[in-house]
Amino acid sequence: MLLLPACTSRTAPVDPTAEAVRRTLDARADAVLRHDRAAWLDVLDPRAGALREAQGTEFDNFADVPFGSWEYTVRGVRHQGGRAVADAELRYRVDGYDTAPVVASRIVELAERDGRWYVTADRPGSGAPQQLWQQGDVEAVRGSRSLVLGVGQDPKRLRELAAATDLAVPAVTDAWPQEWAGRVVVLVPPSLEDMGRLLGAPAAGFRGIAAVTTGRSGGGPDAPADRVVVNPEAYGLLGEHGQDVVLTHETVHVATRAHTSAATPMWLSEGFADWVAYRGSGRSAEEIAPELRDAVRAGDLPSALPDDQAFSFGGDAGALARAYEGGWLACELIAERWGEERLTGVYRSVGAAEHRDGAVEHALARELGVTVEDFTAQWRDHLRERLG
Repeated sequence: MLLLPACTSRTAPVDPTAEAVRRTLDARADAVLRHDRAAWLDVLDPRAGALREAQGTEFDNFADVPFGSWEYTVRGVRHQGGRAVADAELRYRVDGYDTAPVVASRIVELAERDGRWYVTADRPGSGAPQQLWQQGDVEAVRGSRSLVLGVGQDPKRLRELAAATDLAVPAVTDAWPQEWAGRVVVLVPPSLEDMGRLLGAPAAGFRGIAAVTTGRSGGGPDAPADRVVVNPEAYGLLGEHGQDVVLTHETVHVATRAHTSAATPMWLSEGFADWVAYRGSGRSAEEIAPELRDAVRAGDLPSALPDDQAFSFGGDAGALARAYEGGWLACELIAERWGEERLTGVYRSVGAAEHRDGAVEHALARELGVTVEDFTAQWRDHLRERLG
């Protein structure tokens, strides 16, 4: 005879207020996907005239963005009486471009009116960045391999960005044989200050930086989607060649994201992106690395590969340029002396490491058969040969 212990099923009690809040946010998400402006406004507090006007404008602002999904994940609801505050995550995908959603922290306030819960406020969570449509009316330009979303921009400029990105994608694919999405979403905010708001960081740190790429290093298929964010002020000062280099460089970061990790030093990730961007350009080393050229000719040959700190924005512009140029020349050295396949092999090997310590050493030994000290000495000789 089999004896079973008596047991009872215990489940957490359902919070009716939390469930009502979720239903309200689900209705809000559904309105976006159905392009239903009236339904979007219907979940807002009827008494909140200013909120309804602002949210109506926001709905109009993102009307041209081709969302493939839009949903809210509620992490917690605090409520008392007829008031509630929901800690939520907005998750959305751009149709045809994102394999995983962009995730944005939101704090949503609600109030109960006649037995129904309405949104009374919706704001970014602590430290969360703005979304592009919160800066104005978004214009979307589709390329064959790109989607450019801009606010306050000349449509001609957006078309040119899409065309340049369309050229960057196959150039990157040719140099980086690993599988990647092969599509890029580019955001162009109205100003440098707005760029900072999109990135959730002080704008001053991006002054003079033409573009940056957002994304999570080492991201797999479930990692948040990448975005190339253009600084409209700095990018506009570049010539056509410079703009092409910038977009190709940033596209490399999108393509290599899954193979870039905390173990990857900046000289390798930024140097590889520049190597791809200048590959086949016909530009000389003196043209590509003018700051490092001047330093080498002045007898100031760097003793070591640039460390991560050397790539910090907002510091000495000359030092930053020399760090990028040094990384590019390190990758050029590998490609010329050992071959392009070995260069991509080094990149993948370093990115696969669990920790920074020993990652570069192991990759150089495995792919090139040299120590870090040997490689550094050869890199310094390369600087003398190419720039001296």
